[in-house]
Parts: sequence; structure tokens; C-alpha cells
Amino acid sequence: MDQDSREQYQHFLLHSNVATDLYEFREQGVLRMVSLVDRLVDGLSSVYTFFEPDIPGASFGTYNVLWQIERCKALGLPYLYLGYWIAESRKMAYKATFRPAEGLVGGIWERL
Repeated sequence: MDQDSREQYQHFLLHSNVATDLYEFREQGVLRMVSLVDRLVDGLSSVYTFFEPDIPGASFGTYNVLWQIERCKALGLPYLYLGYWIAESRKMAYKATFRPAEGLVGGIWERL
């Protein structure tokens, strides 16, 4: 999304056929992270998260996934969808640390 226009960004985040919630995470009133999450029939789908990058060791991304897991449990939903995963992508590497994990391989959900 680094080169997208404002309109492309808005379309990606604001035009959805499902209910999308925006969650703000603050520390002593200071905004630290924002997460957009789609609510599906059987789970939550992590759409996009952005956070304060200049806090060393904060692990906001990991915190956000753990928070979404707890949110699924509180809502009685069996699944959290973390979206696409590309094994070679350093930015997506965190997704492989959460287990159990399944992936859609050749149109079939398989345990990874």
C-alpha cells in the first residue's frame, strides 16, 4: 500500500460488504495502534493494522493478534483470519508464530 493513492486507500478500507469495526488502542490517552477488523459469521478477519513505529520492542502487531484471539473467544467465534501469508515476506513472518494455523491450499483448508 506504499504507492496507493488516497482514493485507493479509502476504497480498500471503507468499501466492504461485511461489518467492519475500527478499534483504537491507547496508552494513557495517547493513540498507539488502530486495527480494522471485519466481523464474519464464523470469525473475525484482520483487515489492516497500523501502529506507532518508534517504540522499540513494543510488539504492537503481536499484541493485536492476541487481542483479536481474545475478542473471538468473547464473541463465541471459532476463527480468526489473519489474511494472506507469504512465507518469504519479513513483514508477514509473525503470522507463522500463531498456532494452530490453517491455509487455503488449492481451494482446500489444510493445517499448516
